[in-house]
Amino acid sequence: MTIIDSQVHAYEANTPKRPWHSVPNWPPHVTGDEMVAAMDKVGVDGAIFISAFSMYRYDASYAVEVQRAHPGRFAIVKPVDPDDPAVGDVIAEWKRTPGAVGIRIMLTKEPGRDRDPTDPGLDRIARGAVKHDLPVNILFWGNIDAGTTLIDRHPDTRFIIDHLAILQPRTPPAPKEPWADLPKVLDLAKRKNAVIKVSGACTLSQKPYPFPDIWEPLARVFDAWGFDRCLWGTDWTRAYAVVNYEQAVEPFLKTDRLSDSERAMLIGGACAKAYRWSPKKG
Repeated sequence: MTIIDSQVHAYEANTPKRPWHSVPNWPPHVTGDEMVAAMDKVGVDGAIFISAFSMYRYDASYAVEVQRAHPGRFAIVKPVDPDDPAVGDVIAEWKRTPGAVGIRIMLTKEPGRDRDPTDPGLDRIARGAVKHDLPVNILFWGNIDAGTTLIDRHPDTRFIIDHLAILQPRTPPAPKEPWADLPKVLDLAKRKNAVIKVSGACTLSQKPYPFPDIWEPLARVFDAWGFDRCLWGTDWTRAYAVVNYEQAVEPFLKTDRLSDSERAMLIGGACAKAYRWSPKKG
C-alpha cells in the first residue's frame, strides 16, 4: 500500500536569503530533509508539497529545490496570482518544471483572497490549467458558495478542493460546531470535475488523540464523494499547533472504520489518480 500525504508545507528558517512574507505559528523551520525524516518515521512514501503562500507568496523556488533533492518523494504545487495578466505564461513555465503537478488559488474571506468568483484573473487561471493539463488546488474554506460558483463556471477544469472546504483552526480548541458547513460540502460532490482533500481533519476534533469524533462526519463525506475522490492529507505544518505529524497520520492507518481497500484508496490511491503522480523511494 502506497501512502501519499496530499498536503504538506516545508520551508527554510526565516533569513535574509529567503525571507518570509509573514510569520505563522509554525515551527521555526521544517526543511525538506526534516519533512522526509518525519514521513519516514511513520511510513509515508511521498507527499504533495504545496509551496507555502503565507511565507513565500508566489515564489515556489524552495519547493523546486526540495523536489530536486528528493525527486521520488515530493511532487510540487505552486500558488499563482490572479492579478498577474501573464499568469498563463507562468502556468506554462510551471508545467515544464520537474515534479510540478498542480497550481493553487485561494478564494477565502480573508483580506486579499476575498475576490469575486467571476474575477477575470480566476478565469485566466482556470483556462490555463486546462490548456496545460494541470489541476487547480483551491482553498475556499468559510466561503463555499464562492468556490462552488467558480467550479461550476469551469466544468472542464480539474479542481482539487483543499481541507474538506471546512474552516479549520490554527490553534486549539476546535470550534463549537466544526462541521457546520458539511451539508454544502456534501452537495459539492455533485461536481464531477472536483475531488476533495480530507486534509487537516484531525484539527476539527473536539476529542483528544486519536480523535474518535471525526469518523461520523467523514463517513458522510466518503459516502457522498466516493473514496476515489477523497485524498487524505495532514496539512503539516499548518496543523502544527493542534496535532503533530504522527498524530495526523496514525488515526487513518489504524482505524477500524475503513476496509483495506478503502484505506488504500483514501491514503494514496486517490491522490495518485488526481495528481497523476506516485512516489518512488530509494
